Amino acid sequence: MFEFVRNLAHEHEQVVPISVFVAILCLCLVIGHLLEENRWVNESITAILIGGIAGTVILFLNKGKSSHILRFSEELFFIYLLPPIIFNAGFQVKKKQFFQNFITIMLFGVIGVFISTSIITAGSWWLFPKLGFFGLTAREYLAVGTIFSSTDTVCTLQVLHQDENPLLYSLVFGEGVVNDATSVVLFNAIQKIDVSRINSRTSFQLIGDFIYLFSTSTALGVTFGLVTAYSLKTLYFGRHSTVRELAIMVLMAYLSYMLAELLDLSGILTVFFCGILMSHYAWYNVTESSRITTRHIFAMMSFVAETFIFLYVGMDALDMEKWKMTRLSVGTLMASFGTLVFLILVGRAAFVFPLSAFSNYLNKHPDRSKPLTFRHQVVIWWAGLMRGAVSIALAFKQFTFSGVTWDPVNAAMITNTIIVVLFTTLVFGFLTKPLILCLLPQHVTDTSDEAQGSKSPKEDITLPLLSFEGSASTNILRAKDSLSMLIERPVYTIHFYWRKFDDRYMRPIFGGPISSPPEC
Repeated sequence: MFEFVRNLAHEHEQVVPISVFVAILCLCLVIGHLLEENRWVNESITAILIGGIAGTVILFLNKGKSSHILRFSEELFFIYLLPPIIFNAGFQVKKKQFFQNFITIMLFGVIGVFISTSIITAGSWWLFPKLGFFGLTAREYLAVGTIFSSTDTVCTLQVLHQDENPLLYSLVFGEGVVNDATSVVLFNAIQKIDVSRINSRTSFQLIGDFIYLFSTSTALGVTFGLVTAYSLKTLYFGRHSTVRELAIMVLMAYLSYMLAELLDLSGILTVFFCGILMSHYAWYNVTESSRITTRHIFAMMSFVAETFIFLYVGMDALDMEKWKMTRLSVGTLMASFGTLVFLILVGRAAFVFPLSAFSNYLNKHPDRSKPLTFRHQVVIWWAGLMRGAVSIALAFKQFTFSGVTWDPVNAAMITNTIIVVLFTTLVFGFLTKPLILCLLPQHVTDTSDEAQGSKSPKEDITLPLLSFEGSASTNILRAKDSLSMLIERPVYTIHFYWRKFDDRYMRPIFGGPISSPPEC
């Protein structure tokens, strides 16, 4: 049997590995379905465990030479696997909750990444040489900070109930997406700076590059989303074929990602905001049958891509070539791994609790009945401890060439990354459910987000701010009220006026239902 398999693999070098990998993916789906009612084990953990078992079998068949079926490369991830994951996150995001908590999400997802990256970079730069781990350059230490600042919140989101904890769910989901985008943008910005002369000017240059990449990438995604929505509204593809409607959305989203990468922008940000704009406008311009299938198809593409990544991580953990090439003692390797996990814990805590307090201060208003309590903050801190697909992809991009490396230091960092992802996903992932059940009993319903979403502050203010029909004194009073509302509740004020602008000008052009008028 073994000889037959070897001969078959030799005759079909490409077909057999792909067929075996697809079969293992199907096995992940079946086992994930059987474990659906048990939220202690999520899809990520299932894929990693099955990947480890499959890697063991392959390693045995190859007599200890290799545990791989396919060779992973960063291009495979960034070109084929990452776009559907991020696009689906933008397409499925609850826009009302996301933008109502926009400032808090951006605090965690942007400012938090900078704080975490600084702590992990400085800590590893200081501690690694003391542990006997030498050879990393300044740029690589900065890259390490961004690699291990990228979170994976899947474990927590599968345990949290959106109906019972809408505010917490929105914050964890929103931060997870923005965090990944920020990590990739910051990683790309680091590749462009001159690390040989790190000073205060370099810091400003890094921040400037980040702001440029963030803003231009977002603008490109918004543009593609609006163009797609307008095309679907005016050309009405569904009158001949509903397949064309779905195809144009998928292709335009993928084109936005590839164009962003071609222009050295952040494709992850571009396709995320493209997904948001498409779900806000374009989704309402397709036929009813296309609406039913669109969300499921996008979710399926994202699910398969994520499962592929974690399945490969499980196999790669048994890659003997990297373990032999590392040339670090077991003690040094474990010490560096423990240091990274410790820095992740500290870096996460360094921004979650202070920024949560700052968020509570910004949202100090009677409309927000429940601020972020200490228990909420612990859950948010824990939710970002897991590391996943983006960390693996960035590590491969920094320390390998097409998934292969012959440098012992680079091999050690790839090994460390895989160990961190395995440990945080398995250990922290298994402990997520008991922690949340302890901190947030399921019978307690968090209605703070409902309180936020049920009414916007001072919704009886008439738009626009100034009216030619009113007197000068009336306009002055109206402007003062609007300005005071903006200072007190900036997020809700902006959301309130945006909704009015969206209903009056945007939706008639790009499509979508008009929001119901607020009750005075």
